Amino acid sequence: MLQTHIVGSILGTAVGDSIGLPYEGLSRQRARKILGQPERHRLFFGRGMISDDTEHTCMVAQALIDSGGDVRAFARLLAWRLRFWIIALPAGIGMATLRSILRLWIGFSPEHSGVFSAGNGAAMRAAVIGAAVDDPSLLRQLVRACARITHTDPKAEQGAYAVALAAQMIRHDARIDGRRYLAELSSSLGDAADEFLASIVAAVDSVERGQNTESFAADLGLAKGVSGYSLHSIPVAIHAWLANQNDLRGAVTAVVRCGGDTDSTGAIVGGIVGTAVGKEGIPREWLQGILEWPQSVAWMERLALQLAASCESGDRGRAIRLPIYAVLLRNLFFLLVVLFHGFRRLLPPY
Repeated sequence: MLQTHIVGSILGTAVGDSIGLPYEGLSRQRARKILGQPERHRLFFGRGMISDDTEHTCMVAQALIDSGGDVRAFARLLAWRLRFWIIALPAGIGMATLRSILRLWIGFSPEHSGVFSAGNGAAMRAAVIGAAVDDPSLLRQLVRACARITHTDPKAEQGAYAVALAAQMIRHDARIDGRRYLAELSSSLGDAADEFLASIVAAVDSVERGQNTESFAADLGLAKGVSGYSLHSIPVAIHAWLANQNDLRGAVTAVVRCGGDTDSTGAIVGGIVGTAVGKEGIPREWLQGILEWPQSVAWMERLALQLAASCESGDRGRAIRLPIYAVLLRNLFFLLVVLFHGFRRLLPPY
């Protein structure tokens, strides 16, 4: 069963990321005019590719395997993976993440490399921690270590924990009552997270009223698109999850239709719902439509199975790796695809 959850979380993150990627940065109105509905891959001749959201999720999985759950070792190993990840010239890296990795390279420790930012970079890689870790105390420590490598604003950590907790709760009950989730989250985060918790309360209330995710986002003032700010992206993602708990297609399309930071919101929701439904609950054509090498769907599934085995044994392992030259070649191709989409957006319809 643990294998099902972890495989589903990583592959769910990948499909949510790849479906949302072509829509990133577009308002919901412009996205519909240019691309249509987010019901299939639209990045490259009917195929999709992953972005940093999935890459970071896989690096977290590798660090969990190599550390055996030791928090300090996990932070150190993830920091080294981030250092080498940037050497391969990834496209579209967030400014907070870029600054933090540069600080790592000049000698800052993982505990002090992060910058004050409440972006969703920490949340986009958090679902796999919840899918893999059952101990509540260890979950909180790992999420904190994972978040603070790049983001030190408490709201970024709170958002990451909200995502990880959702995935963890799903391991024991495929359908979660919104009020119970909110009670667990409030108990863990405490009064210091009042502002963030208020945004989750709003999401839970909205789901109970039967409001759809697009309307909820509009009520938050995000009618033109959901930003990468944790107080925007995480409540919208949590809303889409609670409203579509065992329907990965419905959850991902709901957040992508909101516009804005769609690859990250899609990845976050995909990682949560994927934990519940497993690989079998992910649309087959979405998985088959991911055009990736060397970080293929098969490679990600192997990594997930390795993480599940490591969690069950409690031992440190040696995670499968990717050759940096292959990743660099892939990233150059990916950059060309991204540039093509950038030029396409200069053209009508407006």
